[in-house]
Amino acid sequence: MSRILTPQQKIERSIVTDFRRDIWNKFVMGYERYDMIKPGDKIAVCISGGKDSMLLAKCMQHLQKYQGMDIGLEFIVMNPGYSDANRQRIIDNAALMGIPIKMFETKVFDIAYNTKRNPCYLCARMRRGWLYKFAQDLGCNKIALGHHFDDVIETILMSMVYGGQIQTMMPKLHSRNYAGMELIRPLYMVKEADIIRWVEQNDLHFIRCACRFTESYEGLEKKGEVSKRQEMKELIAKFRATNPNIENNIFKSVYNVNLRTVIQYEYKGKKYNFMDTYDDYDPSVQADDDDDEGIE
Repeated sequence: MSRILTPQQKIERSIVTDFRRDIWNKFVMGYERYDMIKPGDKIAVCISGGKDSMLLAKCMQHLQKYQGMDIGLEFIVMNPGYSDANRQRIIDNAALMGIPIKMFETKVFDIAYNTKRNPCYLCARMRRGWLYKFAQDLGCNKIALGHHFDDVIETILMSMVYGGQIQTMMPKLHSRNYAGMELIRPLYMVKEADIIRWVEQNDLHFIRCACRFTESYEGLEKKGEVSKRQEMKELIAKFRATNPNIENNIFKSVYNVNLRTVIQYEYKGKKYNFMDTYDDYDPSVQADDDDDEGIE
């Protein structure tokens, strides 16, 4: 006689059964490939209330409970000024999924909203700082964020199209302002489409983004007023119509960087230009295919 599972158990089980290949295995691949999680770590899993951070919380729980990983976990929620409905939805979803959250209050949205110059940037910086501080106060040495594979490749394109530079969202970072703290992104290799399938299969309903304007987001979409990140999603979708490997190719582009074909790059605050060593060309030690005649 089969045991009847609770909603929480069904949600947990689906990650390592129905979505083992597309979510669990890629979660493991990501944190192992980039050495994100080590025995003895105490990690603050940062929950915004969206699908990605909630999935991350369940993956981290499973890792701690069933995989023998000697780590400590804190599940923290910063309320930057959510509407009462969104705040309550986060609390209800956490209870449904068995995530023991610790919520703290800030006025980040109010401050950012009253800033005329780049409020989104200020909001993101402030939220990150509060998360580091609260996590450190809880004795954590790392914070884990729910960014996924699509976030990574969208960031690559955004940096080129709107930032005029080549950079990506890194799998882990040392904090500049909080000594001994690191930021990790364990869902780095998990694709958003698979997260959406997991959400739909479990009939889960999360808030759409960690923003004061979540409530009006759908209205903005109908008016065509979408974010730069949404523009990148649409652009990638167009590319995918002719090249199904487009996401992987964009991701590989930041792995396969040939500095001989880069005009200028920066390392540790210093800029290096190809003209600096151009006259030092030595055909005996450089490949014959340095020219770009095969590039169209």
